[in-house]
Amino acid sequence: MPLYNRRPELPPILPPPPLGLADLLGRVRQALQQQLADSYWVIAEVAELTVPRFAGAHCYLTLTEQTIDSRGTPVKAQARATLWSQRYQQLAPAFERHTGQPLRPGLKLLLRVQVRFHEQYGLSLDVTAIDPSYTVGELALLRLKTLRLLEEKGLLERQKRLSLPLAPQRLAVISSPTAAGFQDFVQQLDEASYDFALTLFPAMMQGDEAPASIRAALDGVRVRRGQFDAVVIIRGGGSRTDLLAFDEYGLAAAIGAFPLPVLTGIGHERDEAIVDLTAHRALKTPTAVAVFLVERLARLEAAFLGYGEQVVALARRQLSQRHARLDQLSGQSRYAAHRQLDNAREALHARARQAAQGPREQLRQLGLGLVRFRHQLPRAARRALAREQRGLRQRGRALLGRFIRHHRRRREVLLRRRFQLQLALERQLHRQELRLAVISEQVAVTSLRQRLITGQ
Repeated sequence: MPLYNRRPELPPILPPPPLGLADLLGRVRQALQQQLADSYWVIAEVAELTVPRFAGAHCYLTLTEQTIDSRGTPVKAQARATLWSQRYQQLAPAFERHTGQPLRPGLKLLLRVQVRFHEQYGLSLDVTAIDPSYTVGELALLRLKTLRLLEEKGLLERQKRLSLPLAPQRLAVISSPTAAGFQDFVQQLDEASYDFALTLFPAMMQGDEAPASIRAALDGVRVRRGQFDAVVIIRGGGSRTDLLAFDEYGLAAAIGAFPLPVLTGIGHERDEAIVDLTAHRALKTPTAVAVFLVERLARLEAAFLGYGEQVVALARRQLSQRHARLDQLSGQSRYAAHRQLDNAREALHARARQAAQGPREQLRQLGLGLVRFRHQLPRAARRALAREQRGLRQRGRALLGRFIRHHRRRREVLLRRRFQLQLALERQLHRQELRLAVISEQVAVTSLRQRLITGQ
């Protein structure tokens, strides 16, 4: 008999029957409802946002978070979320009032959500509340980080070290040409009694594209910076959210590093943008910028007028002193002139006497010289005449010798030519005699032939 009880044989375990997809997803929804709390506070970043386009529409969000798991692998979590119409109408305006900006992609939010699962639409989150204080803190941290980065690069004080011209009248204005603030700025300057040369560089002054547009306008001014005294960035009034474009790091750095002084008047009375901190001077409104420029010229004009009055008073004092000094010098010069005139008269008389004595002595010397010349002239003439006669006799003898030699040469030439002519004539006569002899011989022969012919 066995020592142990035999176990009863168990029936084979069969796999559970297959479920339909709807049944499975229904069980998932039921399990989530049983296991999860009613709602949770969640920190996430808005990746995408679809705002309602008409009254009664809903707001759809895509929430993301970048995190690292326990093994150090980056993980990206993402979920769809929905702000139903009534809650959106309550939460969106309250969030904008507290943070100064609307809901937009890129914001980091603290939301209270309810987990929802639907067999057809899958997992989603219903947003029931938003804590704006968390986003305000995030924006403050981002602003502080931007300011620290600008300070590290020395861009917060660089514009302050630039010297603004005493009379900035050639202005490069960056603004929207249709903005009311720009029109107020231009009108304020036109009403002033000073002449301003304005060059508008159009740019978008609000929205996500505003920083890039303003930087492009600054690049256009940089190319022509020799034509301007300063740059003015102005815009009209708007909501607090419109100020966010002027907190962008790239725009603030571009203004801080710009080679010309930059004046800002972006239309906010209480808030101060980061570009206001990097600019050379920040004023609240476009009209305040215009008033600042006009008052600067007015102070300069008043200073010039004051300097002019001081110059006139100083000139008058110096002129009176110079007149008195001139009168004193005039009296001294008249006295000195009289003394110099007397001295000059005495010197003139002395020189006249000396001048009269000199010509007399010269005339006496010249007379003595003439007497000597009168005695020497006949002897010199006789000596010159004798030299000329000797020269004439020598030239006559030379001429006679030359004539004799020439006459001899001519005689020899004539005799030679006569001899040559006689010789030529004799030769010619001899040739003619020979020719006549030949001819006479020929005539005799001819006549002999004729007689012989007639005799036959």
